[in-house]
Amino acid sequence: MSARDSGSSVETGTESAPTRPSGPIQFTDVTAQSGIHFKYNSGAFGKKLLPETMGPGVCVIDYDNDGWPDIFFVNSMDWPGHKSGKSFPALYHNNHDGTFTDVTHQAGLAVEMYGLGCTVGDYDNDSYDDLYITAVGNSHLFRNLHNGKFADVTAKTGVASPGFATGAAWVDYDNDGKLDLFVAHYVKWSIDTDQYCSLTGKQKSYCTPEAYKGESSELFHNRGDGTFENVTKRAGLLDPSSKSLGIALLDYDNDGWIDLFVSNDTQPNKLYRNNHDGTFTDVAVPSGVAFSDAGTARAGMGTDAGDYDNSGRQAILIGDFANEGMALYRSDGSGLYTDQAPATGLSRMTMQSLTFGTLFFDYDLDGRLDVLAVNGHVADDIGQLQPAIKYAEPAQLFRNVGSNKFEDVTARVSHALQQPIVGRGAAYLDYDNDGDLDLLVMDNRGKARLLKNENGNQNDVLRLKLIGTKSNRNAIGAKVSVTSSGGEHLFLMVKTGSSYLSQSEFPLTFGLGKPLGQEKKLAISIVWPSGRKEAFSGVKCNRTLIIQEGKGILSEHPIEFHQK
Repeated sequence: MSARDSGSSVETGTESAPTRPSGPIQFTDVTAQSGIHFKYNSGAFGKKLLPETMGPGVCVIDYDNDGWPDIFFVNSMDWPGHKSGKSFPALYHNNHDGTFTDVTHQAGLAVEMYGLGCTVGDYDNDSYDDLYITAVGNSHLFRNLHNGKFADVTAKTGVASPGFATGAAWVDYDNDGKLDLFVAHYVKWSIDTDQYCSLTGKQKSYCTPEAYKGESSELFHNRGDGTFENVTKRAGLLDPSSKSLGIALLDYDNDGWIDLFVSNDTQPNKLYRNNHDGTFTDVAVPSGVAFSDAGTARAGMGTDAGDYDNSGRQAILIGDFANEGMALYRSDGSGLYTDQAPATGLSRMTMQSLTFGTLFFDYDLDGRLDVLAVNGHVADDIGQLQPAIKYAEPAQLFRNVGSNKFEDVTARVSHALQQPIVGRGAAYLDYDNDGDLDLLVMDNRGKARLLKNENGNQNDVLRLKLIGTKSNRNAIGAKVSVTSSGGEHLFLMVKTGSSYLSQSEFPLTFGLGKPLGQEKKLAISIVWPSGRKEAFSGVKCNRTLIIQEGKGILSEHPIEFHQK
């Protein structure tokens, strides 16, 4: 059946309830049948230049505001002097029937650059999401023109951020209702300064970042007139020692001001506390997230923040290098973190993997955040030195079983996830609007993958899209708590960034567990970035709600549970 087909209904009281899907949950590769044919071009031609092994990312963007998530794939290009043709990023429009159409050229996005990552946000609060692409050289900001087209406004806005830009995130750090832009940077590099490194002593290998000096990330303040000011130094964020890849937004001290966690490769991670005055203070060392338990800096790749233990506090998840294992820093509520990866089993289960893209998301809608790890080595010749370590690696899906434990369910839920790839970016989205979360996975060697979540919507669910008024239009930084009549308490925050060079969809998906035979009643509490607090009671589950700050619930639509 198509993505729009739904099951038959049975009467329950005065409403009809759709027949639920049944059977085991599976993530199925539907890339080809969906019409997606994107392949990443790293530009590699045998010289093993450092940026070739770092990309790509992917972003979810509903660019035409039709309520169906579209997909933007980042692309790089051939190096000067080695041109074999043009390669562009790709924007795929969601056709509402399980398929997508490539609209890159008509959208004005067929622009060559050495792209790596992306982030989505409505920087001018005009109700249409804009797109920022990080790159080696100059990054690019594309403004949404509301007619299916984008315009490159990089020069006008002043956000080119030259250098080796990697992860990025839109964030209203000063709570003025306008989105600012944080751009992570990796190392100082150029073709002329590319270093010679060798794992085997016989041929060139891709260097680690230790061969290069770091490059400071940058913060751009939104002036509100269509331009931005580089406030990196003034904000206390100038740090040329960092080698940053991932960025996660969180409010670690729950003071209503967004803080920034930045994962660094072979350098200490950073936790930038928002001082409420336009400046930040790095508190990573006293908070316990700068180093491993052994006191060493790990190879931090992608990162995310989420409440995996339903404590109401955001933990920090980080993908690390092979033989290091993932990190999972849990907050005790006082500002201190401890790495729970060993206790939860994540460390042991990822010890042989090099994890780039990593996400918290509730794939089975049981009310507990699960973990995705997208893996792939950086050295294509690593097997010659360490036969147990592979260049292409399977992704891993870890189910949260409660009591601070995860289990590896990859083999159980997906043949597609088990296929070895040189994994990089990853994002989640509900592309078919059936209530459960599907996956986008990026491969450094080429093919992008769309994995459909089959049968993940057997449990109850609530999806929320928030619209800010005094707050920024995307409501980035809004904190939402959902409490069910059964006493379950769930917490999510609207955010950008996270994963690796990628961004997932804006709507929040709350898994509510098994249906109880009668509809649950839910209470929703929202703390908007402006500080406004709103509460809604008696909300029905298995709905998609659009809520606007100060105006309440604008619309409410039942979720269609599609049959396989």
